[in-house]
Amino acid sequence: MFIQTETTPNPATLKFLPGRAVLPQDFSAGSAAFTDAETAKVSPLAVRLFAVDGVDGVFLGSDFITVTKAADQDWTALKPALLGAIMEHFMAGLPVIDAGGEGPAGNETFDPADSQIVLQIKELIDTRVRPAVAQDGGDIVFRGFERGVVYLHMQGSCAGCPSSTATLRYGIENMLKHYVPEVSEVRAV
Repeated sequence: MFIQTETTPNPATLKFLPGRAVLPQDFSAGSAAFTDAETAKVSPLAVRLFAVDGVDGVFLGSDFITVTKAADQDWTALKPALLGAIMEHFMAGLPVIDAGGEGPAGNETFDPADSQIVLQIKELIDTRVRPAVAQDGGDIVFRGFERGVVYLHMQGSCAGCPSSTATLRYGIENMLKHYVPEVSEVRAV
């Protein structure tokens, strides 16, 4: 098994590409973000990665894994341990997510009267934003819409990335305003 790694715009994260599906196709959330071993209990792979000293976060995408390191850690020491843990997990044929596990969930909030606007926003995020963000090892999830403000949750390499504010403000916000005139602002949650 060969696992590729890619740097991300966030220097605290590294993207691992195992060359196979990571999350099952029927995993309804599409991605899973874990901030500690406690929240990772639904994912044997994430638990294994948190066992590596210096791991602060694990994000699972459809075909990649993004790991966030602690500020005082160095990728030179962490990378071999993480590659070994990922390889051992897949070679043993263990599940990435336990049966019935859906990962950490978040609630969406919006006025039902805005459901058509929300559908447009979600469609744009799913077709234009998420694929680009996934290339950098992250994900952006819709969390709400209220009085013209779109609330998005950034995960994986996007969470804490130095360029995430610019991505939200100048990329996503401008695109949403162009296609959905009811949008006045985009905020991270």
